[in-house]
Amino acid sequence: MYNKEQIQALQKQSQDFLTGNADTVSAAGIAPLREILRFHEYRYYVQNEPLLSDYEYDKLYQLLQRTEKKHPELITPDSPTQRVGSSLNQQFVTVQHLVPMLSLDNSYNAEDLTDFDRKARELSGLDAITYCIEPKFDGASISLIYENDQLVRAATRGDGVEGEDITTNIKQIRSIPLSAAFSQYGIRQVEIRGEIIMSKQSFAKYNELLVSQNLAPLANPRNAASGSLRMKDPKEVAERNLDAFLYHISYFVRDGIPAGNDPLASHAGSLHLLWELGFRSPEKEKRVVTGIQPVIDYCLAFEAGRDNLPYEIDGMVVKVDDTVLQEKLGMTSHHPRWAIAFKFKARQATTKLRGVEFQVGRTGAVTPVAKLDPVYLGGVTVSSISVHNEEYIREKDLKIGDSVLIERAGDVIPQIVKSLPELRDGSEEPILFPKQCPVCKSELYKEETEAVWRCINIECEAQVVEKMIHFVSKDAMDIKSFGEANVRKFYELGLLKDIPGIYSLDYDRIGELEGFGKKSLDNLQAAIEASKQQPLHRLIYALGIRFVGETTAKTLANAVENIFDFTRKTEEALLQLEDVGVKVAKSIHQFFSNEQNIDMLHQLEQLGLQMKNEKKATVAAGALTGQTFLFTGTLAKLKRSEAEALAEAEGGVIVSGVSAKLNYLVVGEDAGSKLEKAKKINTIKIISEDEFLSLINKS
Repeated sequence: MYNKEQIQALQKQSQDFLTGNADTVSAAGIAPLREILRFHEYRYYVQNEPLLSDYEYDKLYQLLQRTEKKHPELITPDSPTQRVGSSLNQQFVTVQHLVPMLSLDNSYNAEDLTDFDRKARELSGLDAITYCIEPKFDGASISLIYENDQLVRAATRGDGVEGEDITTNIKQIRSIPLSAAFSQYGIRQVEIRGEIIMSKQSFAKYNELLVSQNLAPLANPRNAASGSLRMKDPKEVAERNLDAFLYHISYFVRDGIPAGNDPLASHAGSLHLLWELGFRSPEKEKRVVTGIQPVIDYCLAFEAGRDNLPYEIDGMVVKVDDTVLQEKLGMTSHHPRWAIAFKFKARQATTKLRGVEFQVGRTGAVTPVAKLDPVYLGGVTVSSISVHNEEYIREKDLKIGDSVLIERAGDVIPQIVKSLPELRDGSEEPILFPKQCPVCKSELYKEETEAVWRCINIECEAQVVEKMIHFVSKDAMDIKSFGEANVRKFYELGLLKDIPGIYSLDYDRIGELEGFGKKSLDNLQAAIEASKQQPLHRLIYALGIRFVGETTAKTLANAVENIFDFTRKTEEALLQLEDVGVKVAKSIHQFFSNEQNIDMLHQLEQLGLQMKNEKKATVAAGALTGQTFLFTGTLAKLKRSEAEALAEAEGGVIVSGVSAKLNYLVVGEDAGSKLEKAKKINTIKIISEDEFLSLINKS
């Protein structure tokens, strides 16, 4: 989905926002901030390879929340604040959870927990609240459904509303009962939440097995557990010796309340029930206390002893114990008000900086990557860390041979905290940033306003390859069966030299390569042909224009009838488009002023690619043409993307915020500030989801 250059650029932008210490961002900055958050959600939930600490992600998320609260007219339907969860892995059939799996709000210190307790007491009207505290397991979230005492379905978290059906793989985990006597408690159907983990011991043994087979060891237990759930062969799942903690009953149907104490009246009671039924719940680790100070004390004590546990945890979860009170406190659209996660502090270690490699990305940016003596840090073996740019190296006073202090902030992304000059022995060498591109040897260039050195030779091999990798990627032209490995292989063999070459491959020669039988070759050819019909916005994004992400690509596509219209647009005209700022406009103008780029587009046109905005032409005669729509809150019958597609299919236009230009505001549950603002503008028609569907049916 993201190539190396995009990852490096988004990571740098993330740090820029984090170090800016601004309370809100400008209108021009809100779109890049959203793109950054979407990227980090993808890395965390889909790839299981986070690049930010939870604390840093939360800071960015809260920055977006504050900005949207201050400027509700800037809220867009696809903002990370407007949905639950993230993308789905498409390898397995998706199924809907009985109850959405919301994320927890996070805390990092005693003050955050105290504030959480204050809000809970104010909402409940109680002087003191009883809490249940348990470990926050560092694994892969799952949902299990039992009916009539039998396990009938298991699913990943997915996007919080839907997940992947992984029932067969889950049955390989021996700590999950295939049947459990819920009927003893009158329960006919139940949905349980939990976490799949790999113990430290199992992780070490499995890595030893991989090494003995000359295979690369896995990075950490969490990735090992998460990756196992998506394996197609259940036998491989069984080999990993996974475990599971089940920690929450999210939904149940039962025949009356049992006499005596009801185990489901409290969270602690539900954990005990699960334990009694044969599940590995945190029954032994939990603690029930009244008041927030004992909660704080237990969290800090558990943090101090975390290394003695047989499994990895990255914090504690604090829940209001009374389930009736949980219902009273309710939830926001993103997290329950009755629970919070207390995240542990960053892990640190020292190691040696042995060298620096300079990598060239799609836009020519040269990024230094520090090579370290491998060190095990917070569950991950760290051997490489990006050191961003020349200024960063200078600020950190880094030298080859230095002892350096590294940490995984929030137990996620590794970074160099500082060098340790007091440990130098005189053998250390300065890190010399190259003056020439390490790939094509062209002179590097750095703009006055940037910290990044760039290779501006567009024929540089590294850039050419990275651009092709981006072009075929999932969110660009989505050419399945291609991918990074095949791009590099075809390039090295002389079968592919540029983007147009993707559509004129020598399939006879490819068929002679190992791994390319008739079926795989047919699939590749079919995927390449199918990509010719991708809509214009995907092509624009696939071109890899600097600063142009998926959202901006859609804005650009909707602004023209044909991609060649951009050759006649000035920077001033581009600045009139939504979310297009000075840097973006300049980059777009430069791209379409380059004769080589235009020649490439003409080649792609001759090869049959879609250069026109067919969607724009198709909906021009729709019954809702000229009407603007905005959706807010949680819709009951449609996903927001589905509702927007219905409106657009009839010529409606989706806008990003409430203003006098808005015709219809479609309101779901928990509508928030958009509804309040719309009420103040008499010309806006505020309608329900059913009224919207009626409007569509009439059209």
